[in-house]
Amino acid sequence: MKAPAFAYAKPTSLAEVFDCLDGSEGVRLLAGGQSLIPSLNMRLSAPTVLVDLNHIAALRGVTEASGVIRIGAMTRHHELATSPLIASRVPLIAKAVPHIAHQAIRNRGTIGGSLALADPSTELPACCLALDAAIVAASRRGERRIAARDFFLGIYETALAPDEVLVAVEFPASPVNAVSGFDELARRHGDYAIVGLAAQGVRKGETWSSLKLAFFGAGDRPLLAEAAAQAVIAGKGIAEAQAALQDALSPSDDGECSAKTKMHLARVLLGRVIATMESGT
Repeated sequence: MKAPAFAYAKPTSLAEVFDCLDGSEGVRLLAGGQSLIPSLNMRLSAPTVLVDLNHIAALRGVTEASGVIRIGAMTRHHELATSPLIASRVPLIAKAVPHIAHQAIRNRGTIGGSLALADPSTELPACCLALDAAIVAASRRGERRIAARDFFLGIYETALAPDEVLVAVEFPASPVNAVSGFDELARRHGDYAIVGLAAQGVRKGETWSSLKLAFFGAGDRPLLAEAAAQAVIAGKGIAEAQAALQDALSPSDDGECSAKTKMHLARVLLGRVIATMESGT
């Protein structure tokens, strides 16, 4: 099957993107295209105008200023995996990226495209939640920063306004004594995760001072398991933390497995990730 007919725009600046968005219905933004192009070819999406963001240099790259790591929306997954700055300052991202699909996808896929798609089974939205990231949206009105916990509203739904473009994501650099953990369970490496966990905390000696547990594939968006994190911090044992997941997650049955199985796997992942973080491996 071939994609439906559409107009094509190739802007080289955000101002030109805003021109394309002004008063136009059916506009779709093309980033890496790893989800959009298949949906076009299967006629699940039929835009009137496709706006290609790949020629806007200002949307690419990883920088640090005043303790904040800013990643441009058009930065490829492969660039995240090979960036020394990401590895040293936001190591959770470096741990998550190898789990994203396959190398060919990582060579083209972008962090902005992943976040804007808001697929609840993908890795980077959960990482943003665990890391207290801010998603940077731009329009003619200027930039605004949206906390990750307020950005993801549901399956393929975000807080972006129709005239806004996701231009970057900002992460606070990992503090002293920070530890991170990441794991997911899938049928095969590269498949969508059945369930996954991105975790970020601060630990000194045997004591936790903070911990965030962000699950994906366990609801209609990435979800923080706050009661489970507090159980770990309080030293109540992993069994109590696992029990607390029952009220935090909302998996549903699908073609791969039941909601009950997903909840069991989430408990398994919690045990694995916390054990890894506490051992320092």
